[in-house]
Amino acid sequence: MLSRVAETIYWFARYLERAEDTARIVAVNANLLLDLPRGVAPGWRPLVDITGANALFEEHYKEYGERQVVRFLLGDERYPGSILSALSGARENCRTIRDVVPREAWEQINELYLYARDELPTGLAKKGRHAYLKHVILGVQTIMGLLGGTMLHDQGYLFLRIGRHLERADMVTRTVDVRSANLLPAEARELGPFNTIQWVSVLKSLTAYQMYRRSEQVRVQRGPVLRFLFQNAQFPRAVHFCVESVRKGLGPLPRNEAALRVAGRLKRNLLGTKVERLSQSELHAFVDDLQLDIGDLHVEIARTWFLPPPEPPAQSQQQG
Repeated sequence: MLSRVAETIYWFARYLERAEDTARIVAVNANLLLDLPRGVAPGWRPLVDITGANALFEEHYKEYGERQVVRFLLGDERYPGSILSALSGARENCRTIRDVVPREAWEQINELYLYARDELPTGLAKKGRHAYLKHVILGVQTIMGLLGGTMLHDQGYLFLRIGRHLERADMVTRTVDVRSANLLPAEARELGPFNTIQWVSVLKSLTAYQMYRRSEQVRVQRGPVLRFLFQNAQFPRAVHFCVESVRKGLGPLPRNEAALRVAGRLKRNLLGTKVERLSQSELHAFVDDLQLDIGDLHVEIARTWFLPPPEPPAQSQQQG
């Protein structure tokens, strides 16, 4: 497969996953603010913290209010991770590989982008936000389901899966890190009854609440939630599941040795830690290490399959 096509499919999947994940964290935050007492609720800044785009946000907005953060995450095209920017990127990538993906997938992504753009005022308003975000989430899931059921499961599909699950692993680690640090202060013992709400919101940000209850069969609490979200092998949004999906995608590809080594290191670091026993500072350091490993894996994938090969050295003069 041409490196250009492989890279385009990879980023197409990452942009779609980014749009869906951003829609999820915005949708859950409003409900969380209703459940926590005034003065304890974390507000809207943690959503920007998750993205790591604070510097860009502060260039254009004076405060982390609801209106500003929601506009930034939903429709600010100066931020490449906003829903509208991500869908635009996915649409443009899909346009350039229309001979690789089914025509119906192009039609679906085009319709979803136009909806996100034209209905943005509805999404920015409190009254219409839930329906707007739900439409985006279901739209992305429809596209990915369509591709899974109708696209050739060849090398192109492998890069689709790799991109999707690497982006998801990145977002899950960011969400858990920021959410677990910023919701409720650990020293506020009088807020103990709200501790469960904190961790339920973490699960719901990742649509993991029901599957957590089914898998862990214990009440929602910090240790089991961390173990489930990082190390469960069966939940599609757990980091372990995502990393293993990337490894399986890399397996059939040529010249995969270096990328598999990085993926193997990521998996060992992930599973070799008792995450349920980590303090908050230790958890933050653990996530930082995972983020570095995820970044290294992306770099190795790009170096191996996307970047143009080096030019061959000039031939020496033939001997007479």
